[in-house]
Amino acid sequence: MKEPPYQDARVGLPRNFIQACLLVLIAERPSHGYDLMERLSELGLPRPDPGSLYRTLRGLERDRLVTSAWVDSASGPPRRTYRLSDEGRDWLHVLAGAHRETRKILDRFLERYEGLEHELDELSASPPVEGELP
Repeated sequence: MKEPPYQDARVGLPRNFIQACLLVLIAERPSHGYDLMERLSELGLPRPDPGSLYRTLRGLERDRLVTSAWVDSASGPPRRTYRLSDEGRDWLHVLAGAHRETRKILDRFLERYEGLEHELDELSASPPVEGELP
């Protein structure tokens, strides 16, 4: 089978999914940016660009979904550590509900696709019929 023109698994993710992922990771434990960058891979996401990650964290803080404070580090300079705010907790519940609904839609899509998979393989193996759309 030919490789798709895209290789990035994020292409099928909901818009701004990284924000939901960061909120859930911060809800698990207060974290600094580098820690969050490493832990995103636990969710199956590729390591983000650091600039993009920190812009997203600043946006979450601006929207009052997280708070941050400088915390001394035993292994180096102080680190900005992010905590989930009450608004962030409430928004995380909303996002989780929305993603559950998205999952239901994706499950229905995949069920239908898997029902067609054999037919699609046969279709790609057969020559086109004159007068039909490719």
